Amino acid sequence: MQKQVVRLSVHLSVKEGKLEEFKSIAQAMTTGSEAEPGTLGYEWFEAVDGKRFRLLETYSDSAAVEAHFKGPVVQQSVPKLAALCTVEAFEIYGDPGPTVAGIAGGLGAVVYQYSLGLNR
Repeated sequence: MQKQVVRLSVHLSVKEGKLEEFKSIAQAMTTGSEAEPGTLGYEWFEAVDGKRFRLLETYSDSAAVEAHFKGPVVQQSVPKLAALCTVEAFEIYGDPGPTVAGIAGGLGAVVYQYSLGLNR
């Protein structure tokens, strides 16, 4: 069986007056994630209204997701970011492993197990 990547999608709404601080922390999170060897993608998308963002993350496997969750981006930067925004939705696609599934489930994440598809 082929090892499947794990993807995360986080939907965020930035609080009034917090946009520049939010963007600064998002940049720091991206830089920190870039240094993680199992992080394949870490992309921010901004709605035209400038208030809503989507963070799309891609990891090589469940071990890489767990390393990310235990690393400084999540442990240090996520609490700072959380003070500036509201998480509207948090979804995980693929098997994040039991540790991350437990942590993310406590944060309201929905895990979608891989069913079928094509990934090149």
